[in-house]
Amino acid sequence: MHINPAAARRTADIVLGVGFAAAGCVAGAQYPAERWLPFDGWAYVLTVATALTLTVRRDLPVAVLLASCLGYAGYLALGHPPSLNFWVPVISLVSLAAQRPPRVARPAALLTAAVVLYSGVQGGVSLLLAAVQAVCVPAVALFLGTNQRTLAQRNADLARLTVRLARAQEEEAGRAVVDERIRIARELHDVLAQQMAVITVQSGLARYVYSSDPPTAQAALDAVAGAGRDALDELRRLLGVLRVGPDGESDAPPLRPLPGIDRIPELAERIEAAGVRVQTHTEGVVRPLGAGLELCAYRVVQESLTNVVKHAGATRAEVRIRYLGDRLLITIRDDGRGHGGGQGSAQGKGQGKGHGGESAATDTGSGLGLLGLRERVKIWNGVLSTGARPGGGFEVRLSLPLPSASRR
Repeated sequence: MHINPAAARRTADIVLGVGFAAAGCVAGAQYPAERWLPFDGWAYVLTVATALTLTVRRDLPVAVLLASCLGYAGYLALGHPPSLNFWVPVISLVSLAAQRPPRVARPAALLTAAVVLYSGVQGGVSLLLAAVQAVCVPAVALFLGTNQRTLAQRNADLARLTVRLARAQEEEAGRAVVDERIRIARELHDVLAQQMAVITVQSGLARYVYSSDPPTAQAALDAVAGAGRDALDELRRLLGVLRVGPDGESDAPPLRPLPGIDRIPELAERIEAAGVRVQTHTEGVVRPLGAGLELCAYRVVQESLTNVVKHAGATRAEVRIRYLGDRLLITIRDDGRGHGGGQGSAQGKGQGKGHGGESAATDTGSGLGLLGLRERVKIWNGVLSTGARPGGGFEVRLSLPLPSASRR
């Protein structure tokens, strides 16, 4: 059952006011009356009226304090005995200090102190004791109310901070979604660009030699089929990330691990099927790196060789991998005709002409591949440089810092 906090506080205030009214009347009627007037009708009226002001102490704290002090002072002025009415102005001061700033609470405390002093004098206690009461009781009430106000302010600040943190988390989650979409788009580009380049070149070659050289056409179609299977395999792995079951786990079937440096020779074989001879060289001590670092290196080589097939008009390419003490250096070179446009802009047109003057491979470079590579390399604090070679062709150089755990 849900309880409204405001209604609960209102009920508590009503119970407090009625309780003090009833207790004050009972105490006043039972109080010895040697030196005070009997507890008559006016005493009952002033006691009840003073106590009932507590029912609205949260709504009108200043008015309640003034009314309670005036009511109790009038009760004492008529000569009635001091009773539980003494505590009503004190409780009113606590409520006021909890809701108003010190510039309002301090004058209210002085007024309460004057009423407490008057109560002590009327009650027949010594002037010293009356003065001590007039100082200590309002001071304690002011202290309690001020602490309540400070705590309420801190709770309000904490609530606002919680709201801001929740909004910040939502914004961060939104940014994470955007970043993930960008990552997936980049992965899709990496997966499709290389395979589709091979498929485009080989299908164009198969069409070109379909009648004149059936064995070559058959080999080209086999390469198309292999590239298509590889593309589907990687697409299943990537899209499996987006397939999440009710329990929050991916329900995609397990597939082979992310590609790494050890699969570059396999990549080179597929590129050779597209008509570009690729040589790979490895120097230094080969050692396993992190999956993310391996994937970054693989994607750079993949995009570079894809551009060789799509744009460079090259016949040969070379991939050189060097394991140094603290860095991994990878160089991709080709003998194409491009001068600075091979990584994302056209270096040359098709590999040959088919029947009717149609190109066996077309230039579809958009420049997005290089931008994606630079962002990927930046994540690993690496350096990617590209440019035309002085003797012709194009070169891509990748330098990645190796983690300390992998150094020897």
